[in-house]
Amino acid sequence: MKMAILHRDSDKGLIHHSDRGVQYAAEGFQYLLEDNKIVCSMSRKGNCWDNACVESFFGILKNEWVKGKIYETYEDGEKDIFKYIEVFYNRKRRHASLCYVSPAVYEEMHEMKQGRAA
Repeated sequence: MKMAILHRDSDKGLIHHSDRGVQYAAEGFQYLLEDNKIVCSMSRKGNCWDNACVESFFGILKNEWVKGKIYETYEDGEKDIFKYIEVFYNRKRRHASLCYVSPAVYEEMHEMKQGRAA
């Protein structure tokens, strides 16, 4: 979350949607959201459909990247998953829900439509 805050303008009325996991409900995390004017949105108890897009992402991550891997250290896993998300998933992987372009390209297209530089 701290990385996202560093790279995003949280004055745009951002919403952080999550399940009801203890890490998201923790006081420190909630203060981080509040301090950065980010609205907290949590799914309803026991309703996986509220968080379907995130559940889908984790399924893709597990099947496309992590499945069968054994990391020597926590840091090795962290670096490898960072590489998947920031290098492949966001910049290269085409997404059917985004007209078959990557999230980075889709965001650039949106910014151009809005008349703002990406």
